[in-house]
Amino acid sequence: MAVKTELEKPGYHPVSVELGEVEIAEELTKDGLEALNISLKHLGFELIDNRKGKIIEKIKVELINFLQHSDEHREVNLSGFLSNEVHYDYTYLSNLFSEVEGTTIEKYFISLKIEKVKELLMYDELSLSQIADMLGYSSAAYLSGQFKKITGLTPSFYKSLKEHKRKNIDEL
Repeated sequence: MAVKTELEKPGYHPVSVELGEVEIAEELTKDGLEALNISLKHLGFELIDNRKGKIIEKIKVELINFLQHSDEHREVNLSGFLSNEVHYDYTYLSNLFSEVEGTTIEKYFISLKIEKVKELLMYDELSLSQIADMLGYSSAAYLSGQFKKITGLTPSFYKSLKEHKRKNIDEL
């Protein structure tokens, strides 16, 4: 909504505003693009105008989609999913992501999954086994080990904390 509002202020007409992508009806001038970039930066957003940056953003969006709909993707591996959705060979995507982000796609995806586990633990509606199954882990023990490796805490200890320290997706 914030991005849509910023686009409408100077008179643009957004056709669609989705995570990581905006389509507007008008053609942007260079000055208009710069002004829009400044106003979006004040909101914590930025325009991605180079090809590599757009591919990286698309990878991140698709990883979030894959995680959010993990029950629909049980039979699909992550590399095949990304290649299909981003329309590039996975080796190219993996190398590009590592070069630009300084981490692998797999490590980034594990970070996303751990943040999702934190969210689900906070809700306190599912057991660790149910969470492990939902997110495609082979067992609750494997999830627990990975959780501890990443956070330094066991899931049960994290759950008992009064102040949960989750990261926003844009901080990953």
